[in-house]
Amino acid sequence: MTTTDFRVLPDLALRSLGGAVVWANDESFAEKENLILPADPGHRPATFGPRGQIYDGWETRRRREPGCDEAIVRLGVPGVVRGVVVDTAWFTGNHPTEVTVEAAAVDGHPSPDDVRKAEWHTLVARSPVGGDTRTPFAVDSETRWTHVKLTIHPDGGVARLRVHGEGRPDLELLDRTSLDLAALENGALVTACSNGYYGAPQGLLFPGPVRTMGEGWETSRRRDDGNDWVQVRLAGTGVVRMVELDTACFLGNAPGAASLRGRRPDGEWHDLLPRTVLQPDTRHRFLVDTPEPVTDVRLDIFPDGGMARLRVHGALL
Repeated sequence: MTTTDFRVLPDLALRSLGGAVVWANDESFAEKENLILPADPGHRPATFGPRGQIYDGWETRRRREPGCDEAIVRLGVPGVVRGVVVDTAWFTGNHPTEVTVEAAAVDGHPSPDDVRKAEWHTLVARSPVGGDTRTPFAVDSETRWTHVKLTIHPDGGVARLRVHGEGRPDLELLDRTSLDLAALENGALVTACSNGYYGAPQGLLFPGPVRTMGEGWETSRRRDDGNDWVQVRLAGTGVVRMVELDTACFLGNAPGAASLRGRRPDGEWHDLLPRTVLQPDTRHRFLVDTPEPVTDVRLDIFPDGGMARLRVHGALL
């Protein structure tokens, strides 16, 4: 494979696939989240904000001491990385001179601190990059990765990081997935909700990933001891095998925890997922080992906040 062949493969880090920039040591001039936006970077000269010239990318301060800057990206689709592209579009006198790219495989839904402590493996050794340039790097690895880390030497700006490869799902989860019983297109419907101040709860059941917070469900801030919730009539009576709670795009306003209950045909409720801590901007997947069929589910979030999507995978009876 040549250095350019891999670019026909999908970008596993895209924001639109659920990717997220979970940590950066510095973003003094431009936000780290720009690294994985789907669109090509743009530029309007002489547009200044509180941080200086506005750049469509990630830009760190000027270093006055030895060191480097880093950003960690959680792949929207974990998989085998065939190559990366470091794009410094519009960064000319403020681009890094060299970059390093590493990868890690971390199970579950780790916090940024947990990811930083992971075992990192080099995909691209320290290599030179130019300004206003897309630099491709082929990768020779058959390992399934969940996160990549971009290190820039010593500082500066990068517009986009593209991580091209082939998706490799968790087969344990995939094998137990049949039908999304909570999909609007399959007949599911939100029948009750405690609060929908910022975002309509029906958005939870829409197809595809969210592009903005406005496409999910978001409540107002609670000032009491209660919690918010939403109830969904499923596509039909079925046995739940896996649930997915997606907080994509919700950063400082994601719930701290959530639980899910199911209602049996006799009207009684039972736990499908006990109260579980959630991470911001993350697609959480949980196996369910409860054989009782259910007709409805109730999602409780603690205490409030936003949820992008709710998926309830299982089999109709």
